[in-house]
Amino acid sequence: MTERFAPCPDSPNCVSSYADDEAHRVDPLPLRAGDDDPLAAIRRVLASMPRTKVVTEDGDYVHVTCTSLVFRFVDDLELRLDRQNGVIHVRSASRVGNGDLGVNRRRVEKLRALLESEGKGL
Repeated sequence: MTERFAPCPDSPNCVSSYADDEAHRVDPLPLRAGDDDPLAAIRRVLASMPRTKVVTEDGDYVHVTCTSLVFRFVDDLELRLDRQNGVIHVRSASRVGNGDLGVNRRRVEKLRALLESEGKGL
């Protein structure tokens, strides 16, 4: 798979499974063996997350916006299926500001936990 997300900026408000540095690196979500439509599980979990909206779905790529409750900041969450390597690559980044107080990393880990608890085992 040659398509990648935009790299994270130097600021600490982005995480990506493609990042090489520890500050921005997050593990991709593993695919469940034998799952014919892994994006269906992603869609169900995203629908359960408040203030989260799927903006674009194009083949194995999904772009989502996540809006904060109080200040209404919008963050971007991107997911890309990598069937060859059995993972879903992920990038979560703030649109504004320098820091994010760990929000983007927690978002990815919450997504991972919700998928696992749903029994989809991605």
